[in-house]
Amino acid sequence: MATKKLRGSGAEKSLSSEEQQAKIDEIRKLMGPITSKFPVICSDASILRYLRARNWNTKKANKMLKETLKWRLEHKPDKIRWEDIAHEAKIGKLYIANYCDKHGRTVLIMRPGVQSTSPIDLQIKYLVYCMERAILNLKPDQEQMIWLIDFQGWTMSSISVKVTRETARVLQERYPERLGLAILYNPPKVFESFWLMVKPFLEPKTYKKVRFVFADNPQSRKIMEDLFDMGKLECVFGGTNSLGYDYEDYAKRMMEVDNKMTDSIDSRCLSPCPSIIISESESPSELASDEEGSSSNDEIACSNLEGVDDQKIEDLSLSCKTTANVEVDATSKRGETE
Repeated sequence: MATKKLRGSGAEKSLSSEEQQAKIDEIRKLMGPITSKFPVICSDASILRYLRARNWNTKKANKMLKETLKWRLEHKPDKIRWEDIAHEAKIGKLYIANYCDKHGRTVLIMRPGVQSTSPIDLQIKYLVYCMERAILNLKPDQEQMIWLIDFQGWTMSSISVKVTRETARVLQERYPERLGLAILYNPPKVFESFWLMVKPFLEPKTYKKVRFVFADNPQSRKIMEDLFDMGKLECVFGGTNSLGYDYEDYAKRMMEVDNKMTDSIDSRCLSPCPSIIISESESPSELASDEEGSSSNDEIACSNLEGVDDQKIEDLSLSCKTTANVEVDATSKRGETE
């Protein structure tokens, strides 16, 4: 049984499985025949993520789906390879852990105290690269991930409002309903002021998934023990694993994933199957608009999609099918090794 949160109130309304299916069917009707070209992104599970992200508003969810296809065709996030972002990865500001939490969710580690001198567009490009690989690494029964944020070395001088705002925008608008939990580990007292400044960038359902965890707090310790195998968790997060970020090892892991994707996806394809959900959502003003305005935006997005030639659509569709196979292979092999 899913729940629908009403914007502007604390009330929640339950949605029966029949009501959920009706919403899915409505999305398929709004999308039209193009849904058959993208079996993964237009699967029931995927459509449900979009519906949840837009509080079950079918027109807004439909808009997100259309813009996902448009975004992937234009920006080709799947074409990002290790050599494109290797320099940004050297500093270890963001990386995918080599373990999952106890629920099988991929773990991403961010260290905001580590400074990047790269342009914002390269930092965001690396973020997208990590998100794509993190989702590919999810176990079959999971669709969300965990973020572990290490505040060691963080000061007010570490702040870049522009990078923070763009990061929040990408994670919320390009990857709806992919965050399971964000753990802010040992944030300094001064971070509270920054958090008040950042919260307006976040949707309510996003910041409600944030947990502040402190090493000297017994309750915090229990949160970490309930979520992680302490033998795998790094010492900096209260675990017993003394191994930190190793760039060479990480590079090897990521290149193996890249090679697997390259071998499985035809070089002519523009984008792999968006089982990796990346959506361009409405601006805050659009979210507040009435249904008529939302409908006109949908028509614009639809016309943009219709301008894409059939060969590009066919390439993306073929890529969808091959990437779905890669996902199954990657997750099953990971399960065998754990």
